[in-house]
Parts: sequence; structure tokens; C-alpha cells
Amino acid sequence: MNHAQPRRRTLLAAGIGALLLPLATGAGVAHAATATDGTDPFDTLRARAAELTTGGAIDPSQKVFADALTALDTAAGAQWAAMDRTAGRTALWPDLAPVKDPGNFSQSYGRLLTLATAWATPGAALHGDETVADAITEALAFLNDTAYNPSKPESGNWWFWEIGAPRSLMDLCVLLYDRIPADRIAAYCAVVDRFCANPDRRTNSPSLAETGANRADKGAIVALRGIVGGSAEKLALARDGLSDTRDGGKHSLFTYVPSGDGFYRDGSFVQHDCVAYTGTYGNVLLSRVAYLVALLAGSDWQITDPGISVIHDAVERSFAAVTFDGLMMDAVRGRAISREREKDYDTGAGTTTNVLLLATGAPEAYAARWRSIAKGWIERNTDIPYTQLVGIPALKRAAAVLDDPAVQAAAAPVGHTVLADMDRVVHRRPGWATALSLSSRRIAAWEAGNGENLHGWYTGDGMLYLYDDDRTQYSDGFWPTVDAQRLPGTTVDTRTRTNLGTGSGTGTYKPTNAVAGGAVLDNRFGAAAMELIAAGSTLRARKAWFFLDDAVVALGAGITASDGRTVETVVENRNLHAAGARRLTVDGAAQPDGPGRDATFPQARWAHLEGVGGYVFPDGAALRALREERTAAWSDINTGADTAGSATRLTRRYETLWIDHGISPTGAGYAYVLLPGLDAARTADWSSSRPVHVAANSAQAQAVHMPSLGLTAVHFWAAGTAAGITCDGPGTVLVRRQGGRIGVAVADPGRTATTVTVTLPWPAHGVRGADDTVAVSTGRRPVLAVEVAGSHGHTHTAELY
Repeated sequence: MNHAQPRRRTLLAAGIGALLLPLATGAGVAHAATATDGTDPFDTLRARAAELTTGGAIDPSQKVFADALTALDTAAGAQWAAMDRTAGRTALWPDLAPVKDPGNFSQSYGRLLTLATAWATPGAALHGDETVADAITEALAFLNDTAYNPSKPESGNWWFWEIGAPRSLMDLCVLLYDRIPADRIAAYCAVVDRFCANPDRRTNSPSLAETGANRADKGAIVALRGIVGGSAEKLALARDGLSDTRDGGKHSLFTYVPSGDGFYRDGSFVQHDCVAYTGTYGNVLLSRVAYLVALLAGSDWQITDPGISVIHDAVERSFAAVTFDGLMMDAVRGRAISREREKDYDTGAGTTTNVLLLATGAPEAYAARWRSIAKGWIERNTDIPYTQLVGIPALKRAAAVLDDPAVQAAAAPVGHTVLADMDRVVHRRPGWATALSLSSRRIAAWEAGNGENLHGWYTGDGMLYLYDDDRTQYSDGFWPTVDAQRLPGTTVDTRTRTNLGTGSGTGTYKPTNAVAGGAVLDNRFGAAAMELIAAGSTLRARKAWFFLDDAVVALGAGITASDGRTVETVVENRNLHAAGARRLTVDGAAQPDGPGRDATFPQARWAHLEGVGGYVFPDGAALRALREERTAAWSDINTGADTAGSATRLTRRYETLWIDHGISPTGAGYAYVLLPGLDAARTADWSSSRPVHVAANSAQAQAVHMPSLGLTAVHFWAAGTAAGITCDGPGTVLVRRQGGRIGVAVADPGRTATTVTVTLPWPAHGVRGADDTVAVSTGRRPVLAVEVAGSHGHTHTAELY
């Protein structure tokens, strides 16, 4: 059980969150003077820290800053108007009472930081207002005397005590340093020393070493504590904590991990030991490291660990892999999907900002590529413009990139990525992408807790996300209003579910299946599989997905349950927004556009949803098609102490397609093809021409063959032969024969074998290349012996001729 604070990127309760977060912004890197030239290095670093928060000197009349200043004024103005400044107050804001509650005093510091940022930002309505500055300093003393001081024992969520409150407090001390009495500065440093003494250990559990984002968070806090308190020792402790010199690098942020929290060589990022968390905790880690690189550059405490190349490589290997046109994919955002004020575009904007900040202190070979990538993200997302999501420091940096003709915007990537170490698969084609969210006994199906992600039941059971021109698909009220028991790609038992995560602390659920993952061939084609062992149900299924140039083929077999309930496989559940009327066509017949349509098609061959794409059912399917309006509130899925959603009722219209397997099915199956972006006519043609053949769909093997590409892909659940390929045990195999070349990719996503032996039915005369783990015997029926032990489900390749 973990007890991590849920709202890392939205500390400022004013609702502008990432607009002002210092770690998500920052100015260019300069050199901190040292004491040898007569300049106090702590003064220099403190000025730099303040500029990282406010952006420094700007011309407020410049149009680029207009939205950010308006957002800052709106947030700060609301907090200023509501703030209790009377002598006998018992809280700073009535909705954050009692102030002694950890969530309340932590959020109070966050709101004060919003005010202080407005006070320190040129062009802001409260800029330089003496009354505001005095009120903030008095409020800091009130919080210290009343709620947050070294004499207080930790209670509730540890994060508020050890990260949330001290971070905002130190940022406040930076901005108001010259106005805070020396004894109060000492008192505020003392409280940080009490609850966040160093980045290495959890204060309330000293035997617990901090890892990943928590270590990075604490490193930034301790660095600011060193700057505010004039402590070289603290600054060294912060720097060295990133590398974990205390424990010999065991928990260094600058090394790849073989298990647990951190970055993996394949690009995966895991936090809380088993949660795919690139978009949330990974983003926090990136932001804190980028911030510290910028803050400490050129000083006596600058980061010199060569292992920082792990972070540099992660920009493309980890973050770009799961970012679509500036949106962070929800498949790697964990319980953050339930946060109303932290949507995919907010997190994506934070990633863009963090990448550009890190670029200021990275080798130019890296930085040049990152600027191009970031420019592409910003320019392609016109639905939710980046410039409306971030604060002034980030805007200054982005403007420099956007206005520089020498920086060419990188095109949207095309390719297939298997992030085996966190059970995620991403497939990208021109104009669209899919993300597949799997789970296993290694990676959690969901994380919930502290009132967050109350309906996350099936998010790791094979949910297939489709990203296309509708960049607000998952941010426009999707998570509170979607039928959470009908997520696209999943096979579910229609049992009644109760809310997850209603208690304190966070928890995860790992299913007992071994198989989750797949293989990639030529960075273009992929196959993935997951054995579904449903929680709280007898439902079992074997599911596979095959990723092609213009299609995703989904197969299911061995679908069995004995609970007396209906089992369904969800093909689509598309958010049509408030009043969408996208036309659904089934087998050439247009269906009613309005809500209330609930139709059954006993032998559907194909369907098409206007503006989304086509769906083909090669063997026919008992298809249900529902057009409904659903009403809910963000508070239905998140009641967290500082992330609770609003009670405002939202209504969204959905088109839901599913295959009904009946009550307590035995050995049921399905086959459908997703054709993103195809129109109805081409979908009908695809259904008739059958360019992809389902070669096998059983509990022993699932396979497809595409003659035009010479591509055959199989997932073997057991030893056997399918589509002419023989495998001696479980494994995923892709083979492409074209132009005299035979490309082969093999993986063991269950991680249960030592060697996987594959026999091909096509002759090969030689080996053009092969991984060290692949031994090839050529001839009329070539044999590949693949050493998969210890490979963590990663792909092994060979090329024959």
C-alpha cells in the first residue's frame, strides 16, 4: 500500500495548476556566481529560483503573455477576495478549515504561492501590492504557528507534510525573502528540516528509501531549503540525492532499473512498484530534474553525474513514446485520469514545458531534437493550444522555439512500440494512434485510493484507446460520464461494481495472469496478447491484438464464465460530446442519430462511425449498438482531499458497440477489425475484399495473415502450429516475407520460458543478421531458437534470406 499525494502537478488550488508550477517552467540557464567574485552564491541562486517561478522581466503588453496573465489574475484575485485576513481567524480560507488538517494547510500554502506569484509578476494585477505582500507574510506566520511546525506529528497523508507543504513554503520564501523576518526564515527552514530533511528517506518511515518522483520532489525541496537558509551542505545533499550517493546509487534517478520504480531501458516508467506512470510520476521526475539542472547550472552544486543521460534518453524513449500531438496518453496516467483539473492536455503541456526546460542544460545534440519535437507537439494541437495552458516562464521559452525558423517542427512519429516493462503498447500511423493498456502479475490493472479513480475497474484489462483528429475525446468529460464497465477493447462480466479507493492511502490490483505484452517487427507491425483472469469473477479469456498499417485486428478466444451473468466484449465506446450526431452505419444501413437507439444486429459484418472509422467483423457478430446520453459529475469518480471533482452534472453522448457472448459462455470468441479514419465505402470494401485473414482464433493460438504485405503474426498460448508457423510453447511471433527477405520477431510476453523455438514453413538460405539471443538453422524449414530467459518480454529479431 502506498500513500502518495494525488495532486502533484496541480498544487495551486486556484484552478490554474500547471500554469504556475515552478518546476514546469523556468528561465534560461545562466551561471551562478561563486563567493570568489564577491557575490553571494545563495543570492544568485535565489534570484534564479524566483525567475524560474515568475519568468523574470517581461513586457506585459506582449500578446503572448495575455492568456497567462489573465489566468494568473483570475486565480489570484479569487484567492485574495476569499482570504480571511482578520486578526481572530482560524483558517485562511473557509473551505480549507480546519487549517490543522494536512490537506488544508498544504493547499493553503499552494494558494499563498498563487498570490505571491501574482505579486512578483510584472503586469499582474497584484504586482508589487504592499498589502498583498504583508498579508502573505502574516499568513505564513499563522500557518507555522497554528498547523505546520516541527512540534507537530505527521497525520493523514504523508505527502502533504513531506512534499506538498514544504515545496510551496520554500517557493514562497524565495519570492518574499526580503520581506520575511530572519527568525521566521529560520523557523520555516526548521520545519522543512523536520519533515523533508533529505531526499533519501521517508521521514515518517526512515527505513523506507525514496524512489522515482518522490526522490526528485524532495531533491528540489532540499535544494531550495539550502538556498533560502544559505546551506551549502543542503545543496550538496539535494544534488547527491538525485544520484543516491548515500546508498551507493541503489535508488539513483540516473540509472535504469531492472524492477520497481524508475526508468527501464525499453522506455517504460513505473512508480509504486507496479503502476505504468510515465505521464504522472514520470512527468514529475522529469520536471524536478529539469528544474534542478536549470537552477544549479554553473554553481558549485551543479549536476555532473554522467548518468543524467538516462533522463536525456527518456525524453524520446519514454515521454515522446506516449505523447500524441501534445496530449499525454491516459494509459500511462494512472489514477490521475480521475482528476478534473489534470486532463491529458494539461499533463502533455507539462511534458512539453519540462522538455524545453531540460533542453536549456542538455548537450545540443539532444536539445536540438527536443526543440523540434516540442514545436511539433505545440503546432499540431490546435484544439487546446499550449499557449493557453502554461505560465509566463514556459511561454518565454516556447516563444523562442516557435519564432525560430531554424527549429523545424518534427513530424508526428509513425511506428510501433512495445513498452514491455509496463505492459503498454503504442501503435502510430499517419493521422492516428492507438494505445493498449494491459496488466499482469507484474503490472497493476489499476491504482486507486485517497478517493481517486473510483471507477478504474477495467482500465488495465485491455482497454484500447484511439487517438485521432478528436483531441478532446478523453478530456471532454469522458472519465466521469463513460460507462466504465464498457471500455473499448475490454471483455467484461456485467456484474455490479462498487467504488474503488474510498479509504485513505492508495492501493493497486495486480491480476494473476502471466501473459501481457507482445512483439514488434520492423518498428512497424506488432502483435500483443493478454490472458484475462477477471477479478471477482470466473471470467477467463485469451485476447490478442494485431497492429497493421491501416488496421488493428482484435481476437478473443476461450471466453468462459460460470457466474450466471452476461459477458460482453466492447468494440467501441466513443465520446460524441454534448450533442454529437455522428452517423452510425451497419451493413450499409444508416442508424438513427439521436439518443435512445438500442439496436441488435445478429450477424453484423461491418459498421462505420462517421468521423471515426470502420469496424469489420470477419465471421459476423452478434453486435449491439447503443446511442445514449450519460450524465455524471467528476465528483462521482474523485473525492480526493485536494483533487475532488466538482459536483456539476455533465451530459455526454456516446456510441457504444459491443459483442454479446450471452450468459455464462463456454469457449466463446470474437474477431473484429478497427479501421481508423476509413469512410463507410472503404469499410464496406475492406469487409468484402478481406485483405487480412484470421488464420487462427482458438485458446491454443491466435493468428492473422496479410498476403499483400507478406505478413503473418501469431500469438501461441501453447505449443502448436498456426498459419504454417510452429512454436514449441507460448510466445508471440511475427514474420514478414518480401523481396527475398524474411524478417522475424519473437517475444515471450508471459516470461515463463527459457527458450522459444520457432519453425518456419518458408525456405531460407542464409542469415543477414540476428540478435545474439537468436540461433538460426537455415534450410527448407528454418528453425530459430530464441533465448528469452531474462529478457523481460522484449522482442528478439532475425533477418533471413
